Amino acid sequence: MSLPRVGLSTTTVEPVLTGGRLDGIGVYSLALLEHLPAAGCEVLPLSFAPPGDAGRLTVGRALPLSFPLATLGDMILPAGVHLNASRVMGKDAPPLDLFHATDYRIVRMDCPVVATLHDALPISHPEWCSPKLRRLKNWLQAKAARKADHVIALSQHAVAELVQFFGVDERRISVVHHGVGAEWFEQPPEAARDATLAQHRLRAGYYLFVGTLQPRKNVGRLLEAYLALPPVLRAARQLVIVGAPGWSSDDDVKRIGAARQNGENVVWLDRLTDPGQLRHLYAGAGALVFPSLYEGVGLPLVEAFAIGLPVASSNATALPEVARGAALEFNPLSVPEMTAAMTSIVRDDALRQRLALAGQRRALELTWDQAARRTAAVYHDVLSH
Repeated sequence: MSLPRVGLSTTTVEPVLTGGRLDGIGVYSLALLEHLPAAGCEVLPLSFAPPGDAGRLTVGRALPLSFPLATLGDMILPAGVHLNASRVMGKDAPPLDLFHATDYRIVRMDCPVVATLHDALPISHPEWCSPKLRRLKNWLQAKAARKADHVIALSQHAVAELVQFFGVDERRISVVHHGVGAEWFEQPPEAARDATLAQHRLRAGYYLFVGTLQPRKNVGRLLEAYLALPPVLRAARQLVIVGAPGWSSDDDVKRIGAARQNGENVVWLDRLTDPGQLRHLYAGAGALVFPSLYEGVGLPLVEAFAIGLPVASSNATALPEVARGAALEFNPLSVPEMTAAMTSIVRDDALRQRLALAGQRRALELTWDQAARRTAAVYHDVLSH
């Protein structure tokens, strides 16, 4: 049986479109591009390009439709016309068996389409999304949900939202969790780790948070919980916040600045882009604290699990599903409960050991190799019907 020829959307990893910064969808797309071949697929990276700028694409070949027009989708294609995605591979190349849209942009194609819908946040919780992008994201996702032959969701929690808010038939949805690369299961060299910590003036054993600053990440309550810790604990352990400022983050930025001006042990790394340094920061931490109010997946949990870092996590949305008992859970709306969890996770050695072992076992079920195999199984199922 020949390998399925899969066109994989790489629009979110093209530097000409992203400015060189990978968001969560970009990480996901790049991981599939790397791991799907070992799962038995012939993968062809394809991207919508800026108008007249196809030559600047560096990851995938340009599809015969520009990025702005692809965003409009079927509105600009005449009735009955399908995009011939196979043509970009050359007139003598075999046609694509399937196209996988990872970033919601779907137009009528001459092959089945699988779409990954990451969450329904813009419609389920509009208060946590930029008003400028909310309507566009809702429209793109609703269109993708209607047009796709099959939908991949990243958690069971997301399935319920896709059914409720986009009317997707649950029988057309498969769950494939995000993963981590094999490098996360290895401790980085001590010298490299220590150099990164020294560069950022960090002392090993700190509380770590990773994520873009935005309302749903709940950084304000995290700061409150940290400042409520006993002074001796705050003096011994820094709170290290890793993440760029996002939409509506002004209050969080002011609170972080005020804590630092008051002499608190708070460090904000807002420009960290080196994935190697990020792994060093996980390796040097004492615990990951992840108080998010809403997550479709929660990749920092899986990264911490893999590297053996104990995790204290919110019990909201998809996070308990991802953790499956491997994190110390708390109510993210309760600052006292978060403070108690932060205290226990650094003072109770038996708890720390149990969480670290449970986390590494859970991470073995959430690798990119596993995600690629499950994604390939979805392709085969779609093509067999």
